Amino acid sequence: MTVAPYGSWRSPISATSLATGGHAVGGARFVGEDVWWLEARPEESGRYAIRRHGQHGVEDVLPAPWNARTRVHEYGGGAWTATPDGIVVFAEFGDQRLYRLDEPGGTPVPLTPEPPEPGAWRYGELAFLRVGEVWCVRERHAADGTITRDIAAVPVDGSAAADDSRVRSVVAGSRFLAAPRISPDGRRLAWIAWEHPQLPWDGTELRVAELGADGVAGEARTLLGSTTESVLQPEWRDTSSLYALTDRTGFWNLHVVGVDGDAAPVPVAPVAADIGGPLWQLGARWYAVLPDDRLLVVRTVGTDTLAVLDPGAGTYADVDLGDHTTVQLGPYRDGTVLLTTHGARTPSGIRRFDLTDLTDLTDGVTTDVRLAVDEVPDDAYLPLAEQHTFAGEAGREVHAVVYRPRNAGYEAPAGERPPFVAFVHGGPTAHVTPMLSPSVAYYTSRGIGVVDVNYGGSTGYGRAYREQLRGQWGVVDVEDTVSAVRGLADAGIADGARLGIEGGSAGGWTVLSALTTTDVFACGVSHFGVAELVRFAQETHDFESRYLDGLVGPLPEARELYDQRAPVNNVEGLSCPVLLLQGLDDPIVPPSQAERFRDAMIAKGLPHAYRAYEGESHGFRRRETIVDARESALSFYGQVFGFEPPDVPALELTRP
Repeated sequence: MTVAPYGSWRSPISATSLATGGHAVGGARFVGEDVWWLEARPEESGRYAIRRHGQHGVEDVLPAPWNARTRVHEYGGGAWTATPDGIVVFAEFGDQRLYRLDEPGGTPVPLTPEPPEPGAWRYGELAFLRVGEVWCVRERHAADGTITRDIAAVPVDGSAAADDSRVRSVVAGSRFLAAPRISPDGRRLAWIAWEHPQLPWDGTELRVAELGADGVAGEARTLLGSTTESVLQPEWRDTSSLYALTDRTGFWNLHVVGVDGDAAPVPVAPVAADIGGPLWQLGARWYAVLPDDRLLVVRTVGTDTLAVLDPGAGTYADVDLGDHTTVQLGPYRDGTVLLTTHGARTPSGIRRFDLTDLTDLTDGVTTDVRLAVDEVPDDAYLPLAEQHTFAGEAGREVHAVVYRPRNAGYEAPAGERPPFVAFVHGGPTAHVTPMLSPSVAYYTSRGIGVVDVNYGGSTGYGRAYREQLRGQWGVVDVEDTVSAVRGLADAGIADGARLGIEGGSAGGWTVLSALTTTDVFACGVSHFGVAELVRFAQETHDFESRYLDGLVGPLPEARELYDQRAPVNNVEGLSCPVLLLQGLDDPIVPPSQAERFRDAMIAKGLPHAYRAYEGESHGFRRRETIVDARESALSFYGQVFGFEPPDVPALELTRP
């Protein structure tokens, strides 16, 4: 056992191994007898490939350089679909047109017209809802900045590739639409709609309309939802009723809704847990209807549990998936359900859950289809995930996952406490669970602890918990993160003089807010973080352009509060180094946000570094970017916390 200061330990988990051995996977579906999925390829400029298990192991269905990724709402979702015999329709990231791929490795052919400008016409949540057509959520950006959306039907024969009139608009009239579902008899369409300033976790409406002989929806009727009630994932129960998730009880729970709208929705086994989550990406599902009318559901109270719900008995039977703490539900077919899961000791990946007996669905076999890592790091270098609840301001509970330093080959000198970095998730309407994360292990295996914070505003604990951030962004998130790291320091787990904070997007806002309004942290790393609010509301994309109405307040009434909260206006309270990491093609948090904060630090003469990456948007996807960003952060922490991380290039800080 080698005795060495925290932070200076050697680890086999390198930034290069994170970039080349990691590849996010998801969107799995059955195609014929096989399972196909979507997979990020960092070594191929971050493209998303459609892949499958073939004769020679894992192989591409969609060949390079094609990139199956949609920009609807900028966060996308449902970028591809396939028929049982393997005909694929996908959205190509470069021009956002829909293409058809007739056989694996073939040459795609366009299905939608070339837009006036690349990416101006977009398509997401693709599904074969009628023979010969792929239905989708369509988003159009006009030259004058006007954005329109509808649910559209695109012919698969390619006849619309040069004739936009062949694309049929099924239903429009809302700022946002999602989850189109055709009734079993083909007579009706159900979908979700919402308007500014709501986000889908604030308030949505479940609507239904008759489909005419021309395939166009008639007059819509709202069955459920409002500006203060979030409705998600409608699924037809029969020709006259639907299942839907609504948070009207304080948690997203299942209800049965009649299409005539005369009767009140009927709750199905209400529970103090969320069956649902934030609709950041189109196509998300949290339950599936089984052939015997029971349902597979993902129930969340901090962590996820897969369960079988018997609507008649009103009972849940939990499925034993080991330590899996996050479960994303995929398609069900013939006794098998596809899941994307991860756990505290289990890497993220796509898995098959084979139900051995329909009389006892809790008894099944889980097999890996495709993991998100090529190789799981040796257990000797992986931290243990500890769930903690800290006492926050005003009596609030702050939920967090703590990962202490762990490396079987090293120990710290007697009496030394480790530096800790608080991870702040984005969203901010999102949440984290205990997980086997090579990115976390990159730090902990070198002697740097990590605490991942579910601050007030996070999902997974009901509507009241996520609404703690309403009007309080930059306040509650900061207070809760501070409470977590102070709790660690008070317990002797962390060195209170060596605390860092790191986060991306909305998490980057919390980083910059915490650094400019408190003196708790010795440094911070902001990945494409929000630094200013008034121009951000003007510059960001449409989906989140009114997000600040709920997080801070509406403009122009709250203009003074926008100025007060913005970290760029509070740099006088900043006294520690900051590392800014930014993609130059980011349409969600534009580079101007990081650049304004950088300029403010230069004006004050503060040490800092700004790393800007060509070709990167919101979230880093390219191998070279991932390596540089991770090594830059480690070198940065070493310079601030007083250790020299081995085998990492030194990051040059701009100093006064």
